[in-house]
Amino acid sequence: MIKGFKDFLLRGNVVDLAVAVVIGAAFATVVEALLKGFINPLIGAIFGKPSLDSVGNFSIGNGAFSIGIILTALLNFVIIAAVIYFVVVVPMKTILERAKRGQTPTEEAPEPNVALLTEIRDLLKARNL
Repeated sequence: MIKGFKDFLLRGNVVDLAVAVVIGAAFATVVEALLKGFINPLIGAIFGKPSLDSVGNFSIGNGAFSIGIILTALLNFVIIAAVIYFVVVVPMKTILERAKRGQTPTEEAPEPNVALLTEIRDLLKARNL
């Protein structure tokens, strides 16, 4: 039972998922800082609003709607995806391609008994022809 659990934990997909969650959480704080320190002031300069959250607010009857909140979430997603792609995926792909180029498939040498029997067979075939 413990071996099965160990195999499950060490399976590539589980490890990749754990790494993705941790890296995503770490980059979320970086993206939030980027939004607060750079993008929101830029939006404030362009739209006259302090952040995307306050852009595109409207109400219909008693309901209040905000396009800006959706834009903020989409922007966060795109920035996190881009950072993970360019900081994690591209370098990892490059490393794996370099490792594949360095490996050449090697043919295993047959056991001595098999090699000897193959040689005897070939000699016998040559005699009979």
